[in-house]
Parts: sequence; C-alpha cells; structure tokens
Amino acid sequence: MNVSINGQKEVLTQSTLTISELLKLKNVEMPEMVSVEHNGTILERDAFGTTHIQDGDDIEFLYFMGGGAH
Repeated sequence: MNVSINGQKEVLTQSTLTISELLKLKNVEMPEMVSVEHNGTILERDAFGTTHIQDGDDIEFLYFMGGGAH
C-alpha cells in the first residue's frame, strides 16, 4: 500500500496495519511521546491500536519538545 509518512512517499508491504503497528515497524523510539496525525486529524492515543491505515493515507509523527531560553 502507498502512504505518505512525514511527507515522504512509502510503500508498505503489509495489507493491514494499525497506527500502533506502524510505530513499531518504523522503530519509533519512545512512541508514548509521539502524537500521530492521520489524514489531517490528530489521533487520541487510545485509537492507535484500532486505527487502520489505508492506501493513500497521510501520516505524520509529531514530536513535541519543551525547553528554551529565558
């Protein structure tokens, strides 16, 4: 299936895949610290295991960082 992950076109060989499975497949470190946007919608964390990826989907892994100068 053809998808876009963080703006890059990718071909996934799996026919069915959830967001949780994709995070594992892509070796995302600290997935508990990642938000996921699926086709323009930010997913709730509890939806990662039930949201299935379809051909043509657009997925963004969003990493929020704190800090800064005073």
